[in-house]
Amino acid sequence: MRSLLGHWNSAVASYYVLAGAAGLLLVVGLVMVLSSSSVESVDDGASPYAGFVSQARYALLGLPLLVVLSRAPLRLLRRLAWPALAGAVAFQLLVFVPGLGCGQGGNRNWVCLPGFSAQPSEAIKLALVLWLGVVLARKQHLLDSWKHAVVPVVPVVAVAVGVVLAGHDLGTAMVMLLLVAGALFVAGLPLRMFAVAGAGAVALAVALATGSSNRSDRISSWLSDECDVSGACYQTLHGGYGLATGGLFGVGLGGSREKWSYLPEAHNDFIFAILGEELGLVGTVLVLVLIGLMALAMVRVIRRHPDPVAKIATGAVLAWIVGQALINIAVVVGLAPVIGVPLPLVSAGGSALIMTMAAIGVVLSFARSEPGAAEALAARPGVVRRSLAVLGRARG
Repeated sequence: MRSLLGHWNSAVASYYVLAGAAGLLLVVGLVMVLSSSSVESVDDGASPYAGFVSQARYALLGLPLLVVLSRAPLRLLRRLAWPALAGAVAFQLLVFVPGLGCGQGGNRNWVCLPGFSAQPSEAIKLALVLWLGVVLARKQHLLDSWKHAVVPVVPVVAVAVGVVLAGHDLGTAMVMLLLVAGALFVAGLPLRMFAVAGAGAVALAVALATGSSNRSDRISSWLSDECDVSGACYQTLHGGYGLATGGLFGVGLGGSREKWSYLPEAHNDFIFAILGEELGLVGTVLVLVLIGLMALAMVRVIRRHPDPVAKIATGAVLAWIVGQALINIAVVVGLAPVIGVPLPLVSAGGSALIMTMAAIGVVLSFARSEPGAAEALAARPGVVRRSLAVLGRARG
């Protein structure tokens, strides 16, 4: 125990715990995408590895972005804040251009070209992280005033969330509001203002949910004791079947029955159900532990970093990734109506995976600049060389 506490108190603990937990979660995701998508890929006439290859390609695209951002100095991230947000919002507006925008299920949230597709709202999340960090850090000592708490955060966030809602993507908009709440909480927004903002967000969510027949049907089906198991409750019911079948250790990797075209979105929004079916309670707890370790590492960055921009931006990423994961899991286990948000680093999806990896890269950059972390990381090559020299002498 004393040894574990010693490692946790190390200057580089945040960096290694976050990188290790995110890396393991990404590996679990790639394995589960391979397992959960193989049947549907064959049914579509493609290779059983098509879904895995696509997800692995996105992971390989996200990895250099993660590495570059993890080495980016804080002053560069500050300069990127305003241009990144403006560019991301402009990118989102392309979904409304005829011939460019596309979607499904009533949502119009993708830019589609031959051989290329992207979800701009994922880029808005990362841009908001940087923008909120810079703006709230500058106004942190003025947040007791309503005027400074509202301007410019509320108008800019309203535009960013509004262009996403215009495409009818309520799930992503909810995650964006969680992200903003995390940034405001770490910035020190007074609780009375937080309560008012929270009440306004809930009222907005209720209005948007009741204003759409599709969303209101989902919510009423979730709240009702009687639900059409072949209609509105079909997906949740089969997600529950998968989790219940898995038991303690699961039916074995690749042995899922629900992925045989019974459970819609088995490789995406409901991949947690397939994971529970194949790897059992042990697999689901492993995912929860890895998410918890990422959260602990980010909390440690918030507590230790001297720069308010890093603190606030890390709080936003924490609320984004952990909040989105909890929403996804709550939907799968039936604690929330079907919303349609992926499980970070695990579910299939290129834009979401790349931007989540980029956000983790930003927090790793902050972890590298914690007190004492830069010196400890710089000393690593010397430690490695000395270790190799000792091994060489021992063999001699």
